[in-house]
Amino acid sequence: MDAFLANPRGFCAGVERAIDIVNRALEIHGAPVYVLHEIVHNRRVLDELKAKGAVFVKSLEEVPRGGHTIFSAHGVGQDVEDQAAKQGLLAIDATCPLVTKVHTQAISFGHDGRELILIGHLGHPEVEGILGRASGPVQVISTAEEAEAVEVKDSARLAYVTQTTLSVDDTSEVIEILQRRFPDIVGPQLKDICYATQNRQNAVRDLLKKVQALIVVGSANSSNSNRLKEMGDRSGYPSYLVDDPSQLRADWFNGLQRVGITAGASAPESLVAEIVARLRELGVSQVEELEGEIENTVFKMPAALTKSGPNPST
Repeated sequence: MDAFLANPRGFCAGVERAIDIVNRALEIHGAPVYVLHEIVHNRRVLDELKAKGAVFVKSLEEVPRGGHTIFSAHGVGQDVEDQAAKQGLLAIDATCPLVTKVHTQAISFGHDGRELILIGHLGHPEVEGILGRASGPVQVISTAEEAEAVEVKDSARLAYVTQTTLSVDDTSEVIEILQRRFPDIVGPQLKDICYATQNRQNAVRDLLKKVQALIVVGSANSSNSNRLKEMGDRSGYPSYLVDDPSQLRADWFNGLQRVGITAGASAPESLVAEIVARLRELGVSQVEELEGEIENTVFKMPAALTKSGPNPST
């Protein structure tokens, strides 16, 4: 059996930045550093940060007054920022800049007096953060069926934004329906969906032309990892989302000659290497790295964590 590695895969610039922020905060301030929600959706990454002294909390009430607190890469609402200030927390914002861009769009559309349709998965931390930034009425939809059924107050004053980690194909269909039903609706271009999400989906689309099964390395609560698996499902090939090598089953590969491997934007390359090693034990004899889009995006660290920056206070 041969294995083919999608390219690009794994960590994106926003995830690398978020993890670096936690590590830098631990270096500067020492443990514990409190992180609101999971900094990124990957169990391995979280376990490694916990071992260094990061404490992941579900609410700010769990953080002692004056504690150094990091907001996750998925972003938070304005009410969370306000609560942190009220509690005297020393907060550092690790929100991915591409998510911050969606926050800005939501705020701007609200200031223009537009009702907002947010295309995303209700309950996902990124969506909750966008809802907490919007300054006007918002409805959340995620499917074509919901786009056909949604009712609005004034179709002439309507806008949409999207969760960054959705499938571009699915988002396109929803947007096309909204534009057909509400010709005056305004919103960002599809390119505003996360570049890493798009690149990883394109890489999987190319990968699926070569293989008979797809392995996606990522955690079950990772939105972009699930979207990659869904691409495999739609292709008709067996597709599996795995968090570590122990979840691989030998019977998945019976009779196969070619298996593809990719990783969600929150999955470290070390996990991919462990998956490949386990696949070699299960019969993979050759591993080929496919060519793909070269990513060189780098996001700046918050000023509070740079040598020249001020002490973290916001």
